[in-house]
Amino acid sequence: MTQHVLIVGGGREIPGLIREAGGPDVATTILCRMDMIPKIRRPGQHDRVIAVRSDAPDEEWIAPAAAVHARTPFTRVGTFGERDQDRAAAVAKALGLPCHTPETIAWVHDKHAMRRRLTETGVDDTPVARVADPGRLRAFIAEHGTPCVVKPAQGAGSFGVSVVRSPEEADAAFARAARDFEVIPDAGVLVERFHEGPQFSVEAFSEDGEHEILAVTRKFSDPVGFVELGHVVPAALTPEQSGLVHGYVRRLLDALGVDHGVTHTEIVLTDAGPRVIETHVRPAGDEIPYLVHDVTGVDVIDCIVRQTLGEPVLADIRKTLADPDVDRRPEAIWFAVPQARGELTEVNGLEKAAALPGVVAAEALLAPGDEVGDLDSSESRAAFVRARGADAAEAVARARAAVAELDFVVRVSGAAAGPDSWV
Repeated sequence: MTQHVLIVGGGREIPGLIREAGGPDVATTILCRMDMIPKIRRPGQHDRVIAVRSDAPDEEWIAPAAAVHARTPFTRVGTFGERDQDRAAAVAKALGLPCHTPETIAWVHDKHAMRRRLTETGVDDTPVARVADPGRLRAFIAEHGTPCVVKPAQGAGSFGVSVVRSPEEADAAFARAARDFEVIPDAGVLVERFHEGPQFSVEAFSEDGEHEILAVTRKFSDPVGFVELGHVVPAALTPEQSGLVHGYVRRLLDALGVDHGVTHTEIVLTDAGPRVIETHVRPAGDEIPYLVHDVTGVDVIDCIVRQTLGEPVLADIRKTLADPDVDRRPEAIWFAVPQARGELTEVNGLEKAAALPGVVAAEALLAPGDEVGDLDSSESRAAFVRARGADAAEAVARARAAVAELDFVVRVSGAAAGPDSWV
């Protein structure tokens, strides 16, 4: 054995790919919370799987890792999803192993801490505050004005996000952000200035403190809850805009101490230049890594696997980005959202959508028996289509046209609401 990788948290297919890529010279141990056990793909292919209760202190995560490390030392630590990246950083620090530092993870996960850090380093001066109640939210509005965005202090998937354009909307916005969402930590409510302008995400890969921008993705979001409805890679930016975005994101990653791995940074391109929404030290969701692979030739997941095993990847990434033989036609993804509330019973039209010009994938995200309803998070979306075009506009048009071919059959209850005294 030449490598022993400690994988903290989940990572979908990545832990298995690490084991397969490393072959017999690589051992893998997974350390995760108990509720992740059913989600581990092929747990038997790993040398061990250790589960810890989700609310255990860091010491209870460090102790079993240290016990294994004393017997068969770890050489690297990998963490590939949002959840428990803080545990990975704490374990790696305790064992003296390379990983993102606890400070970097805290800045990335806590949006208030991120804003403070970016202000201190001169990267971004967006006004922000953590608010404990609607009154403090109204006080922020009185000082900084509207519009402002109100959201959970730690989160993803657009859970609990809303824009306040008048003081009268403050109470409802606070209540939305303060809900118990289960899938994200309860870290309080954040309010910050809302930046007007088109939204983008920047997919990057870092190595030894160098940051290579893989692609800039144009994002299309619902104007109310900001749930993402579509993306296209690459975004149609001018050379000047690309330079501003690339330079801004590199400064941001430097300020947050990111020195390796994949990042997904969401920004708004305002009249005053780029402004960050949030950043993540993980791959993008919403099939974006597949769009990036198709358009640039760079396989983000493969780069993560290779870097985790100790291989340098930045030179290969740059070589691929400059390869003239790569088909660089834009690719878009668009999501279907059923306009009904009830129980999904059928999804029709996937084969027809897949056969349309330029379409490369058409898949359902929900299955019969799932509930459909309001568009309040990314989990509300029922299916997606990916399509390519001669330019970004054609790619988006083809994806949206294919989504229009999908039909959803939803069973709606016939029960009428009313007081118990009626029956």
